[in-house]
Amino acid sequence: MFFKNIHSRIKIVLIIIIFLFILIIAKVFYIQVIDYNKLSNYASDLWSRNLPIEANRGIIYDTNGVVLADNITTVSLVIIPNQVQNKEETARKLSEILNVSYDEMYSHVSKKTSIERVHPEGRRLSYEIADKINELKLPGIYLIKESKRYYPYDTLLSHTIGFVGIDNQGLSGLELLYDDYLTGSYGAIKYFSDAKGNRLNLSEIYEQPQDGINLTLTINYEIQSSLERELNNAVLKYNPDQALGIAMNPKTGEILAIASKPDFSPSNYQNYTVEEINRNLPIWATYEPGSTFKIITLASSLEEGIVDLEKDTFFDGGAITVEGATIHCWKHGGHGAQTYLQVVENSCNPGFVNLGLKLGKEKLFSYIDKFGFGKKTGVDLNGESSGILFSLDKVGPVELATTAFGQGVSVTPIQQITAVSAAINGGTLYKPYVVKSLNEPVTNTVIQENHPTKVRTVISEETSKKVRETLESVVTNGTGRPAYIEGYRVGGKTGTAQKVKDGKYMVGNYIVSFIGFLPADDPQIVVYVAIDNAKGVTQYGGTVAAPIAKNILTDSIEILGIEKRNTTTEKKYNYGEKKYVTVPNVVGYSVSDAKKELKGFNLEFSGTGDKISYQSPEANTRVLEGSSIRLLLTE
Repeated sequence: MFFKNIHSRIKIVLIIIIFLFILIIAKVFYIQVIDYNKLSNYASDLWSRNLPIEANRGIIYDTNGVVLADNITTVSLVIIPNQVQNKEETARKLSEILNVSYDEMYSHVSKKTSIERVHPEGRRLSYEIADKINELKLPGIYLIKESKRYYPYDTLLSHTIGFVGIDNQGLSGLELLYDDYLTGSYGAIKYFSDAKGNRLNLSEIYEQPQDGINLTLTINYEIQSSLERELNNAVLKYNPDQALGIAMNPKTGEILAIASKPDFSPSNYQNYTVEEINRNLPIWATYEPGSTFKIITLASSLEEGIVDLEKDTFFDGGAITVEGATIHCWKHGGHGAQTYLQVVENSCNPGFVNLGLKLGKEKLFSYIDKFGFGKKTGVDLNGESSGILFSLDKVGPVELATTAFGQGVSVTPIQQITAVSAAINGGTLYKPYVVKSLNEPVTNTVIQENHPTKVRTVISEETSKKVRETLESVVTNGTGRPAYIEGYRVGGKTGTAQKVKDGKYMVGNYIVSFIGFLPADDPQIVVYVAIDNAKGVTQYGGTVAAPIAKNILTDSIEILGIEKRNTTTEKKYNYGEKKYVTVPNVVGYSVSDAKKELKGFNLEFSGTGDKISYQSPEANTRVLEGSSIRLLLTE
């Protein structure tokens, strides 16, 4: 019985041993076969080290492929403290090259970390400094590739593009708004080391970084350059408090150019205040628009059919009284009897007050709302303001009257140009936008594209046509004549807005503006310019802002390929103002006959003889009277 029990116990022990042996074999099999890759990776991570390689940030292009924000390759210093053999000598040599204290550098090489960055002195090093460090061939000292943001045109479009920090993270503008797209993924050079961090003689593994997504903007670099140049010239000439401008395609809402002064250098953003960097005036600034807002009152009145511009008349005695409040015209003594077309041409405040009163507050403010005022346009830029309008229940006859000519309301430049675009493009309000597409980084093929977004129809095509014709008349016959371009149909409206300080209107301190477009019968571009407190000049939109807008529109003619017209509306000239005249044909004439025909021109002769064989400019060309005409003589 005793031996029988011993035998049973031996069997049980043997079975347990066999079972444990099978479990061990199964576990070894699981580790060696099934879980091998996972555990191998764990082990590799324990004795592998990564030297990070920064990806290139996405490139920003204009609409025609001009690079507005690029990258340049730089290097940065990385230390593997455990691999540094002589910490004192290494710290001394690096401190001399980087111009930092020995104690600070010694603390870097002595850190109890696997990888140590020297920040910021060791970041984005020049090639000269990098070469000096590389020549030392110090153990544990590495130079790794980093990408540095580069803005080839410096301050151009600075508020819109924005800038990046030292770690290439977007901090303002499109760089911030699209940071998730523009930022790429780090790569690495992976090497292997022992438990003490000493590098092992094993092959390195290269993991390629993934560059960021590119952006293509609606911005046209050439128009942007023209706008920036003209604003810079205005700053030099008038020393304003600030200046701004926007150019837009009125048929799509695409922003072709946008700028504000003062601007800043994105590469040296540390030298500017937060206010200077973040004030993208065309979308941020709010102020009373003045007479450019009259376009909205005009369009509303035409749509509602309350006025016939050519038949209906208004007498301007210099002021109009509304519930005891006297509202003056800018012209002392007024404009007298005039048609409502002349009311618009003359930018007559009392005339527009009368239109506003005819419309009534419900009608006028409903159109103001439809045109997009009082709320953000939704443009794809950060920092947009919404402006301020009267609450309808607080609008009385006086508030209605002042609103009709652009006083007492606060709007943004982007709202104004978007609304006027709707007034002249056939009546459609579009959402403005500046990013045209997102592009794959290697081939730059489009992976996501933005398209024109219709918000609503505001007025009819017929009304829009009348608005265009009326604003063209403003440029040919009215306050907008300084924006007239010979051979091209230009429409526009001037604005001179009072500024408010401490609840009172300031004296002699205005925001003067002009909004213009061409061709007037089929607008391809609309430009808005505003100059705040121009000095040393009579502050009117026609004298200050209109010539600036004219220069931008003139440049845009060639940039956009807009053809010259033989038949355009003739400009009305004031006394003493030089006129455009047509050059007659004198080829084949005798010298004496040519002189009679070209009386009033400055004639320049070349060659010999008594017959004209060639003339420049050619016949039927429109030039300013008194211009030079070159004549070639022959026998």
